Amino acid sequence: MIRVELVKLVLRPRTWVILGMLVALPTLVAVLLAVTDIAPGPGEGPPFLSAVLSDGTLFPLAALGVVLPLFLPIAVSVLGGDAVAGEVQSGTLRYLLVRPASRLRLLVAKLVTVVAFVVIAVIVVAVVAYVEGRLLLGTAPAAGTVSLSGSTLTPTQLAWRTALALAYMVVCMLGVAAVALFLSTVSSSAIGAALGTVGVLIASTVLLGLDAAQALHPYLPTRYWLAFVDLFRDPVLWDDVVRGTLVQLGYLVVFSLAAWANFATSDVDD
Repeated sequence: MIRVELVKLVLRPRTWVILGMLVALPTLVAVLLAVTDIAPGPGEGPPFLSAVLSDGTLFPLAALGVVLPLFLPIAVSVLGGDAVAGEVQSGTLRYLLVRPASRLRLLVAKLVTVVAFVVIAVIVVAVVAYVEGRLLLGTAPAAGTVSLSGSTLTPTQLAWRTALALAYMVVCMLGVAAVALFLSTVSSSAIGAALGTVGVLIASTVLLGLDAAQALHPYLPTRYWLAFVDLFRDPVLWDDVVRGTLVQLGYLVVFSLAAWANFATSDVDD
């Protein structure tokens, strides 16, 4: 069943349209930087964007920093919200359940498919941004890339830290995928489930800016999304990366179980 859902993901034109939209904004940013030769000052704009004119190999991180706070979560919300509710709307859910497969297997297949999309999206954005960075922006200094702490990173150090950052960005979307999947089992409208997930993320962002909600900050889903920048300090600051991973795994477990509990007892004819 997982293979069937993955094939559906790859063959759907919507998947490639969303990927194209995710790539479009970083591409526009790369072109503007190359044409104007004007980058944000240090500490301004998305992470690493101020350094890409002198080191184009950092553009994949800057590109993912551009799409991570808004566009990637929205894409995950749309796909996750459509996972079950979309089948209900199209009337295909009852036919899926006629197969010799449990509802749990179907739900796991849907979750794996959404996570697979996240992996594909992160890799596609990173690869395209790397090519754009090498072609349009500056090349890495001969001495190596400078870390956020001012020390020099060798190409090997930059490569494994970048790989960890990409993996962490995938982890950051696990909570979003689980929330969207849960709302998809609650609502019969794919749009409603997607908007509900986006609403949760907006509420999290608003609460992060509210001092009165400080006690909630460590548990909000968007709190540690940009902690991947700490992987490029010397030494690496692991605290927020670990906390962010644990928070996302917590959301993944809680909302996946909630989705299963609701889906297992729901009437598909409703």
